[in-house]
Amino acid sequence: MPLIIFRLKKKALFIVNPVSGGKKKDDVPELIERHLDTSIFEYTIVFTNSVAHARQLTLEAVEKYNIIAAVGGDGTVNEVASALVGTDTLLGIVPCGSGNGLSRFLNIPMDISAAIKNLNNGHFEIIDSAEANGQPFFNMAGMGFDAHISELFSHNKKRGFISYAKSSIKEVLTYKPQPYIINIDSVTYNRNLFMLSLANSSQYGNNAHVSPHASVQDGLIDVCMIKPFPLYRFPEMCLRMLFKTADKSKYVEIIQGKQVNISRNTPGPIHLDGEPQINGTDIKINIVPQSLRVIVGPKYKLTNHV
Repeated sequence: MPLIIFRLKKKALFIVNPVSGGKKKDDVPELIERHLDTSIFEYTIVFTNSVAHARQLTLEAVEKYNIIAAVGGDGTVNEVASALVGTDTLLGIVPCGSGNGLSRFLNIPMDISAAIKNLNNGHFEIIDSAEANGQPFFNMAGMGFDAHISELFSHNKKRGFISYAKSSIKEVLTYKPQPYIINIDSVTYNRNLFMLSLANSSQYGNNAHVSPHASVQDGLIDVCMIKPFPLYRFPEMCLRMLFKTADKSKYVEIIQGKQVNISRNTPGPIHLDGEPQINGTDIKINIVPQSLRVIVGPKYKLTNHV
């Protein structure tokens, strides 16, 4: 009598943010059906309907699925990943946002169909996460100019890179640098800064690399201090990020650490993975090493951090 082997299919949950990046997601179910290998997976698709809904859906599903895929931008990825930290469930990413910073860093395809196919490979890495006052982030947190823009952008009905760029160009004309006291692993720095970014990966999104040598697997956070610069050099600063040379600018100082305490004069906006919130004068940043399992793109290499 022949031996019959039954292989259980893996279970995948797709959590779709229908409004991320200003892009319609009506065709996502059809693309999943077409490109996900159903000989490997059985899958479920759910759509979010409010802020923090993706996190709640993930918390309810984490014990039931092998992979939970965030279909959206960095904010959606943050919500899903926040509920997966410290678990064995894999994070999948189908990037559909405005910047897609973590997805780009991990070399996940930007094309939806290709990103779904990438899940079939199942190749994952274990990466670091970080926390700001106990709230997780995975790509980038910040305060100063980029947090100011994120706060303004959150009230804009028009999403996408062009709207973000227009807001940035308009606001840079009037934005004033702020003083910060920054303690990195017990060493204190007093700085007047245009922007202060806490980088787990190298980039904000759209291939704008503020910390070109950052790694999501080194157990460190890159504290990127962008000093005030002449307004005429704003285009140069943008180009440096696109060409991965921001660290070579005299207006950029990058220091790595595990524990970062930041004090500023007044409460104001900060952002976690591009999602703004109003926070107080004191912010504590810490790294949580090797805490998230995420399916990476085919070209991602541990030694290739940029």
